[in-house]
Amino acid sequence: MGNIVAIVGRPNVGKSTLFNRLTESRQAIVDEASGVTRDRIYGKSEWNGVRFSVVDTGGYAINSEDQFENAIREQVLIAIEEADVIVFVVDVSTGVTDYDEAVAEILRRKAKNVIIAVNKVDNHQQIPEASYFYSMGLNELFPISAINGAGTGELLDHLVKILPDKGEEEDIELPRFTVVGRPNAGKSSLINALIGEDRNIVTPLSGTTRDSIFTRYNKYGHDFYLVDTAGIRKKTKVHEDLEFYSVMRAIRAIENSDVCLLMIDATRGFEGQDQKIFSLIERNRKGVVVLVNKWDLIEKENNTAKEFEEALKSLTAPYTDYPVIFTSATEKKRIFKALEEALAVYENKSRKVGTSKLNEFLLPIIENYPPPANKGKYIKIKYITQLPASVPSFAFFCNLPQYVKEPYKRFVENKLRQKWNFSGVPMNIFFRKK
Repeated sequence: MGNIVAIVGRPNVGKSTLFNRLTESRQAIVDEASGVTRDRIYGKSEWNGVRFSVVDTGGYAINSEDQFENAIREQVLIAIEEADVIVFVVDVSTGVTDYDEAVAEILRRKAKNVIIAVNKVDNHQQIPEASYFYSMGLNELFPISAINGAGTGELLDHLVKILPDKGEEEDIELPRFTVVGRPNAGKSSLINALIGEDRNIVTPLSGTTRDSIFTRYNKYGHDFYLVDTAGIRKKTKVHEDLEFYSVMRAIRAIENSDVCLLMIDATRGFEGQDQKIFSLIERNRKGVVVLVNKWDLIEKENNTAKEFEEALKSLTAPYTDYPVIFTSATEKKRIFKALEEALAVYENKSRKVGTSKLNEFLLPIIENYPPPANKGKYIKIKYITQLPASVPSFAFFCNLPQYVKEPYKRFVENKLRQKWNFSGVPMNIFFRKK
């Protein structure tokens, strides 16, 4: 189970710059998949061999004065509740502001692991000024310049030391299917419909994450863990900023699953929030089945499932090879079909294709449709092999891998998907030097 690091602080202190530096700018800590969300609020990072997720709370700022402080205060509270380490970013050029003091007070009362990143320390003369921030009563303080990277190495060294050791959960190796989605899409109704009436199939798993309930589902010849992320935590005193809250919850749940059942509300359509969660699933390279719930309320309006599915897939393109099931959790319509699809996606995730079969099928196609020449140089693909990895990953060995562009990667991915069943599973395509 991965750790979450949340970056908090008032506007314009450099949270997003620090976020970009942690998740992208150094080769050692890049984990970038194509087709990621437009708003950069979540990324993966690695330092000294330790991997963790980074959440930038700044992506959720509300810009009207009266709502503004409350909204950010709520985000800080949610971040404290969900994250393992908080990085509190302040600005050396403004000194300690009232707003910084207010955030520091919340962090002193509530948070376990807090690091202060005093940003915009662009030269040695400013280092003594950074120490003024000790007055906020938080001990771990690092002067940094997010824009040029100064001091971020020391900050990261400390950060990975204080991340909790999650340890390996000792449990039977069973598939984990997690139900995710925005609030009120019907997640609880689905879980209850599947397990509610027959309580003898419930064996909760001990030692799980603090915000997911694992249920062993063992009937009709199936055996797996169903992970419920809906309505588990008692309501905090905060009136949650629901969008931010459900993304924070989804991150934990998604990282801990093999296949995600993304539940969307048919009466509302595939909204921005659903798209965010979908791209979190894709970026984490997890299997996905989309459940369009409350379809019974829509059917009567003559909306066809086919049109709905086409509209949905146009929003997730270029990734469109995944099952969509139209369900009604309250009427128990097609909910077992949803489980069957999840099991099929789990199988697809571990599908292996022999090297000779791959080459036999793909080399003639590549010969007819080679990658476009670049600067007068022709790209020759010699052979293809599947790599040992947790999701289907294929290496294409060629003379000039650096010249192969994204559209060609999509072309070969589509050919692989047409020939072998990888429905519901993200795929990695690599071009490597022979």
